[in-house]
This record gives sequence, structure tokens and C-alpha cells, in this order.
Amino acid sequence: MGSLNNIAQQTIEFLNTKAAFYHAPWFIKDDPISIPHRFSRKEDIEISAFLTATITWGQRKMILQKSSLLMELMENNPHDFLKNAGHQEFQKFNSFVYRTFNHVDCIYFLSTLRNIYRHHGGLEELFLKGYKTNQCIFDALVSFRQFFTSFSPMPRTGKHLANVEKASAAKRLNMFLRWMVRPDQGVDFGIWKKIDPAHLMIPLDVHVARVARNLGILQRKQNDWKAVEELTQMLKNIRPHDPVFYDYALFGSGVYEK
Repeated sequence: MGSLNNIAQQTIEFLNTKAAFYHAPWFIKDDPISIPHRFSRKEDIEISAFLTATITWGQRKMILQKSSLLMELMENNPHDFLKNAGHQEFQKFNSFVYRTFNHVDCIYFLSTLRNIYRHHGGLEELFLKGYKTNQCIFDALVSFRQFFTSFSPMPRTGKHLANVEKASAAKRLNMFLRWMVRPDQGVDFGIWKKIDPAHLMIPLDVHVARVARNLGILQRKQNDWKAVEELTQMLKNIRPHDPVFYDYALFGSGVYEK
């Protein structure tokens, strides 16, 4: 495992410069985070962010279109919709499909979210149950997935929720947690105060991994949970209290630059 001593000063300066550039309000417009930024109520932000993060793979333009459609089908009032929705309201989603996430998956996610907000205190409380014992994001992700998939979904549906116990990098869930937990500095929301940003894990995708390897701060070749741990630890050596701050530098450099 690397340390600050063997991260080149040039690399640290590059990361700080790129993070400052991409971690700015202009970044929001064309990013999936723009969907929860439409809302001001905590529950609406959480629900819209979770559903958007769930389908964040593929072309960003299509992600935004389909996430917007989900919000429209929930009457642009996600919490109230789920709180009051019955079987008939859920039929509106029978035609929804985005890549491999179809209406069966969508309705299961919505009905489980309805249960969470009606009976279990919301998404934050569920993540906290797994987190608070050891203050460990891995434990939080395991516990959350166990609950979320406890209502007999079809096998295909469970595949849309990352399983870190099977070494998944859990990019979308870690991105959702970043949105919720990191301080509100123009991009993220910082509405979950009981999870320490120091404990967040990097949302690892092909762009982030490629740039990190090019910079020499990720050696592992597979994009799995061990790679997430390795890269996050390297970034903690630079910014211990907020390592995921550098997600923007790595992702932005991978998507917008060569």
C-alpha cells in the first residue's frame, strides 16, 4: 500500500488542481447529480439521488433522460408519491426501461423505497444501521443490500444493487453516498451528518480507474472492491478527512480530457 511519501508532488498538485476545477457548480448541469439538485426537501433529494444513481451507467444524456422520466412519473414529488402510492400508481412504470433495468426492477425498487420511508425511517437510517457499529462503509453497504433485497425480488433485480461481499466496486452506491455525505460546497449535498466523509470510499469506474493507474496511485488491475480500498487509502494519504474529494479530479480528467 502506498503512502504520501511515494506519491509524486506533481501528482498531488495535479489532483488538487483538477479537483478544484471539476468540483464546481458548472459540473452539475450535465451530470446525474443534476436530478436531485431539482429538489430542496431532504427526502426528495435522497429518493431522487438513489434512483438516479441506480441507473447511472452508459451515456450520460440517456441517464438524465431516463432519470427525468422517473421523476415525472412520480409527479416530481418523489417522497409524497411513494408515501401515498398504491398498486394502481405503480402501473405507470410498466413501460419503463433503461438498458437492463426494466419495469420489474423499477417497481421493486419503488415498493421497497415506499416500505423504507413508511416503516424504517428512510434511506439514511438504513445505511446508518450497518455503519454505526464499526463506522465502516463496507458494513453499511452489506447491511443495506441485505435489507433491500429481503422482499423476494427476482434474481435479475438483485443484480442492480451492488454486492460488495462478492467484491463489487459498488460505484453507484458509493457515488450516492458521496452525494449525501460530502459537505455542501456547490456540488454534493452534505445532508447526512452522521457518516464521516473520512470514511467514504471512492466511486470506482473505468474512467477513475484508468486515470488513477496512469498517475501511479492504483496498481491493482481489476476494478473491484480491493481496488476501491487501495485507491481510497492512497487518496486518504493526501486528504485524510475527505479522500473522495478527488473523485471529481479523476472522473473529470477521464471523461473530459485525454
